[in-house]
Amino acid sequence: MTIDRADRAVLPIPDRPPTVGYKYDATDPGRGFPPIEPIRPPEGAPNVIIALIDDCGFGATTAFGGPCETATAERLAAGGLSYNRFHTTALCSPTRQALLTGRNHHSVGMGAITELATSAPGYNSIRPNSAAPLAEVLNLNGYSTAQFGKCHEVPVWETSPMGPFRQWPTGSGFDHFYGFIGGETNQYFPAIYNDTVPVEPDRTPEEGYHFTEDMTDHAIDWVRQQKALMPDKPFFVYWAPGATHAPHHVPEEWSAKYKGRFDDGWDAQRERTFARQKELGIIPDDAELTARPDEIPGWDEMPDDLKPVLARQMEVYAGFLEHTDHHLGRLVDAVENLGALDNTLIYYVIGDNGASAEGTPTGTFNEILTSGQNRLPLTGEERATAPSCTGQKASMRRARFARSSTM
Repeated sequence: MTIDRADRAVLPIPDRPPTVGYKYDATDPGRGFPPIEPIRPPEGAPNVIIALIDDCGFGATTAFGGPCETATAERLAAGGLSYNRFHTTALCSPTRQALLTGRNHHSVGMGAITELATSAPGYNSIRPNSAAPLAEVLNLNGYSTAQFGKCHEVPVWETSPMGPFRQWPTGSGFDHFYGFIGGETNQYFPAIYNDTVPVEPDRTPEEGYHFTEDMTDHAIDWVRQQKALMPDKPFFVYWAPGATHAPHHVPEEWSAKYKGRFDDGWDAQRERTFARQKELGIIPDDAELTARPDEIPGWDEMPDDLKPVLARQMEVYAGFLEHTDHHLGRLVDAVENLGALDNTLIYYVIGDNGASAEGTPTGTFNEILTSGQNRLPLTGEERATAPSCTGQKASMRRARFARSSTM
C-alpha cells in the first residue's frame, strides 16, 4: 500500500505492512526495502486558517454594514465569499465544540458552557472518544496543526496544569497551543499556557503588552517556522482571540478613534447599520427592522448623565474589535509574504454566538458577577428581572440588527 492509495476513511491511516518474501542481501545494490513515506494530504491540499471572533454581533463590522472598522474582514470579503446566515448555539463552548468536531453540540457533551456542566448526557462537557476533532483528522492526514487564543472546551475539573489533557488542544489533534483555558482572560495579564505549561507574558502592559498581539506574534512565528522546516506540508491554524468577549481591554489609541461616534445612541446606530446592510446587499431591500426587545431600553429613556458612559462603552468595544481585526490582518500578511496565501482557505467567523448582554444594559466592571454564574451583587428585585446568560443572548439574537449598538 502506498500513501497515495491509503484508505483515508480509517484513521489513523494503517501502517504499511513490512515487505516479506525475499532475503535481503546488503552486497546486492538491487536489493532493498521501499523508502519510508511520511503521510501527507493529497497533492494540492490547502493550508487552512479558521479565525473565530468571540461575542460579536451580525451588524458590528464595516464588512457587514456596521460601525466598527474591520479592514481585514473587508479585504477577505472582497476576495472571497460572504455569508449572512450562520447558525450558532448562542453560547461559547457549544458553538466552538460543534465547529471543532463538525457535530451537534449535544452529541459531543456540550449542551452548555463548561462552567455549567452537569452529569446529564449531552451536558457533561466531555467529548466522547467516538467523536474525532477536526484538528485530529487533519493531523492524522499529514497536516501541521496549531491553536492560538481561547479554548473553552475543557471540563472545569481538568483545567489545572495537571490535566488530564485529552480535551486540551494538544490532546485534540493540535501539535501546538498558545492561549488560555476557559471563557475569558485579562487581556493585559492573561493566564497563558504554552501547550500544557503555564507561562508568563514576556512584557508588561506598560511596555505595550496585549494578549491579542502576543498570540498573533506566536501564530506568525509558528507559521513561518512550519513553512521553513516542512514546506511540503500544509498547516491548519485555529486563531481564536479572547476578543470581543469581556473584559473589553484595548489600548487607548484604538478606542479614541471612535470618540463621539455613538453619542446619538444605539437606536440611531441600528438604523444606520440596517440601511447600510441594504446598500451592501447583506439583507434584502424589503427587509424590515426588527423591534427592539423589551429588555433593551430606548436611548431616549436613558438618563442624560449616563449617556456619556454608555457611549464610551460603545467606543471601547468598537476599538477592541478593530484592534482584533488588525492583528488577524498581520497573520494574513505573514502568510502572503511566505507566498502561501493563494493556497490558503481562510474562514473568518464573526462571531461565535452574536453580541452578549451579560454586563446588563448599563455595563459592569465584572461581567462574571451578572452572567448567571454568580449574581450575588444584584438585589432581589434585580435578580428576578435580570435575564440569564442564555436569555440575554437569545434576546440579542432576536434583535440581530441591534447587536452592533448594544455591544
